[in-house]
Amino acid sequence: MDFLFPHQEYRKIQGAFMNQVYTTLQNKGQLLVHAPTGIGKTASALSPALTYVMKENKSKTVFFLTSRNTQHLIAVETLKKIKTKFNLNFVAVDIIGKRNMCNQPGVQTLRSGEFIEFCKDLREKDQCQYYSNIKLKGKVSPEATNVLKKLKEESPMHVEEMNSINFNADLCSYEIAGLLGKEAQVVIGDYNYILNPHIRDSLLKRMNKSLGDCIVIFDEGHNIPSRARDLLTATLTSFIIEAAAKETTSLGYQEIGKDILEIKAAVERLAKKIAFDKQEVILKKEDFMKEIEKIGNYEEIMGNCVFIADQVLETKKRSFTQSVSQFMESWIGPEEGFVRILGRGTSKMGKDVINLSYRCLDPAIGLKGLMQEAHAVVVMSGTLTPIEMYADLLGVDQKIAITIEYQNPFPTENRLNIIVPDTSTKYQSRTTMMWEAIARKCADITTNIPGNSIIFFPSYAILENVYDFLREKSTKTIFIEDAELSKEQRGDLLERFKDYKATGAILLGVAGGSFAEGVDLPGDLLKGVIVVGLPLARPDLETQELINYYDRRFSKGWDYGYTIPAIIKTLQSAGRCIRSETDRGVVIFMDERYVWQNYKKCFSPDMHMKIEKDPLPLIKDFFKN
Repeated sequence: MDFLFPHQEYRKIQGAFMNQVYTTLQNKGQLLVHAPTGIGKTASALSPALTYVMKENKSKTVFFLTSRNTQHLIAVETLKKIKTKFNLNFVAVDIIGKRNMCNQPGVQTLRSGEFIEFCKDLREKDQCQYYSNIKLKGKVSPEATNVLKKLKEESPMHVEEMNSINFNADLCSYEIAGLLGKEAQVVIGDYNYILNPHIRDSLLKRMNKSLGDCIVIFDEGHNIPSRARDLLTATLTSFIIEAAAKETTSLGYQEIGKDILEIKAAVERLAKKIAFDKQEVILKKEDFMKEIEKIGNYEEIMGNCVFIADQVLETKKRSFTQSVSQFMESWIGPEEGFVRILGRGTSKMGKDVINLSYRCLDPAIGLKGLMQEAHAVVVMSGTLTPIEMYADLLGVDQKIAITIEYQNPFPTENRLNIIVPDTSTKYQSRTTMMWEAIARKCADITTNIPGNSIIFFPSYAILENVYDFLREKSTKTIFIEDAELSKEQRGDLLERFKDYKATGAILLGVAGGSFAEGVDLPGDLLKGVIVVGLPLARPDLETQELINYYDRRFSKGWDYGYTIPAIIKTLQSAGRCIRSETDRGVVIFMDERYVWQNYKKCFSPDMHMKIEKDPLPLIKDFFKN
């Protein structure tokens, strides 16, 4: 098959990958692919998908979905190369979250649900010039028509370029993307555009497409289970309830405000169920509902909150009362596959906070409709392993689904993987002496790596503890990932880090954080990665319930709910190092638990793992040769 491949030639593994994708599309199937980092998964998936649409089934649309906005650029650049190489006319549209495409001031401070209501309110009142300028007398305006023509001619285009063009033309970028999507063969977007049924239905209607005509490709597919669970999870805090009561009273609705304050008192009464030495407790659906029924009728109180929220959103961008009503609606949802948890903690300001949550345990609940209705679904990742676990968690149709694991094609002599087992970040070992020992090891290792290194930690707290000692022991420049950094600031930090490739610097990050996925540092930009500790989930009630649920469903509770997710974060972090067949680098797994059988079994045999308490001779020898 002659695929629309962007490069001069493709590797054997890419050829096999493309053939399998194409066959899956022809058979309207489901494909799960574990393909090692750096083999060019984006091109290997997009090329056969676009070939299928352009040559065999022009009624279909490819949805290429990522978990991070940084990964959009790779997809856009791949499509640009295809267009140039084959002199091909097709339309691709790149979209991110609607809020991030909005030019209204102050919207970045809003949560997703709040922004949706704010946007809807502005449109209905005809108070958004960007939206109003899209149409003239019920038809697409001349300004919008001209911009659409330009975007089609210059497609594919990164969303930031498109936003700039629309902003200069006083047009709503999201609406323009929707109009462009009607003619698009490829749509690049975030998971939520397809995973969230409400957002999916709205987008497909806007683009005049049906789910049955969608070829859905999930990049970095190991993220899907947690994202699908999060979409079906709802949380309410005592702070939000109190703010909702004030909001309601300020509008003059004293009785409703009093009822909402009573909800706060009810939650505080329920919090007495939490044992003195614990932070959380599992509730039943009726526990909360019975407390609300003492105040009044559950449905009526929920309706009153909706009424107040509608009034608040007449003049403001966000409504706390809306958060209360939405949570109450979620709380009365299904039992199977969910858990209800009440917890207490402290806010950033040091105030006591009670959290009530309705948490999804089973990602397949939210994926069922998608898997059944889409024309075809492809899920791919460099860490989609063990692949049978993902088949279970995603709820794929075992009759039609195909699972494939490709081996790493890069020369093993270019990679040195070492477990250093004489430190640990497990809870009992977290002492000042341990932080200093880890810092000493990291300083010695990075000093002997001729170039840049990244050190990943299980949490920001552990990162900071080790950094206190590392800055004294290392002579290299140290960069630190901060959870509060904006996208622009993260990009700037990464560029400054790259500039040190000759002398070598150290970047401290967090496993599962911004620099652990979707970041390419090929060639001599990165020579070493150290993964400190195991990024295990907190052993809280949700994790325990997840383990119990997966035990009931698949008899693999500890593996699916605790062990493997941590190893996947570890492998994602490690994957930053080797991005092509010519890259050479060292990866260190620093924790005694990595030699324990339940963790060590998760590493692929082709990693040729070495276990060494003193890794310096191996590292020196590796780079000398």
